[in-house]
Amino acid sequence: MTSATPAPATSSTRRPARTLRAGPLAAALTAALLLALTAAVSLGSVDIPPGEVWAVIARRLTGRTPEPGTRDLIVWQLRFPRALLAAVVGAGLGLVGTAVQAIVRNPLADPYLLGISSGASLGAVAAVVLGTTLGLDLTFGSALGLTVSLAAFTGALAAFALVWLIARRGGGFAPLRLVLAGIGIAQFLGGLTSYLVLQTRDEQQTRGVLFWLMGSLGGAVWAQLALPAAAVALALALLQARARGLNALLMGDETAAGLGIDVTRLRREVFVVTSLLTGVLVAVSGAIGFVGLMVPHVCRLLVGGDHRRLLPLSALTGAVLLVVVDTAARTALDGQELPIGVVTAVLGAPTLLYLLDRRLEPK
Repeated sequence: MTSATPAPATSSTRRPARTLRAGPLAAALTAALLLALTAAVSLGSVDIPPGEVWAVIARRLTGRTPEPGTRDLIVWQLRFPRALLAAVVGAGLGLVGTAVQAIVRNPLADPYLLGISSGASLGAVAAVVLGTTLGLDLTFGSALGLTVSLAAFTGALAAFALVWLIARRGGGFAPLRLVLAGIGIAQFLGGLTSYLVLQTRDEQQTRGVLFWLMGSLGGAVWAQLALPAAAVALALALLQARARGLNALLMGDETAAGLGIDVTRLRREVFVVTSLLTGVLVAVSGAIGFVGLMVPHVCRLLVGGDHRRLLPLSALTGAVLLVVVDTAARTALDGQELPIGVVTAVLGAPTLLYLLDRRLEPK
């Protein structure tokens, strides 16, 4: 398939026979997010009634003196910031997956499969290892965590650019080549990341980095929320402003250009936005796979392929999904926390196989 050939009508470009109205669906997802946040803060080694959870949050938000005891500490300092960070990261992954699938016209694309998350992970781990060598505290979520985010962004952008160049060899554009290139680059970068981890002399830091690489929000604190929340809000605004162009890309580069879209510029801008957002998210949560694959596909089935509706609904759906997944990862095993990536892989692998089956079935 060349860049001038319109994409075939696949499950990612066909409009479902019946779609839900975006407004009621957004309201339902917002209510589901509030319920998921309540459950995330309530459940744990010490269960706290939902009414008490929101009483603690209300006291804190209105500046009243918190009641003495451990429950206030558990709600406000431990569980609530973690639940909010899960929502922010999930929203960001949903946005990235939706945007990436549009610019490459492939429903199998997501930041994990295309190597973007692996590049961000390599950049973040390299910054941490180098910082340790220089005697700096460049741990995830530290005061110098912005440096880790910048390193992750650089790694994400470089990985995405490399995958894209390989997929565009010969002047054409092959979606299958893109996915295979992403998987290959991801494995290569993962090997480099593992090598860097083995160079750390601190065993505790090594275990922490390895757990983080599989996806973890265990170290969430209030100070970590500002940067990813701002990045997600900015990315949503920028991508929403380009929703018309993303819609046009689904019909092929030539058709998009005929509609007045500067295809090269649009892809370049979306590359930078998605790489920046992926870098910020990976810096605070590690590489969480398959969320960016599942969420856009589910939302597309519900509301169709119009990115004016798809982008905000993907953000909401991603937020709900990751809050639920993080709660399950934290509470599934008594006294032990699962990496988030383990749970998302269990959910995402069947989704990937389903999409592959749909794309490879005889037309």
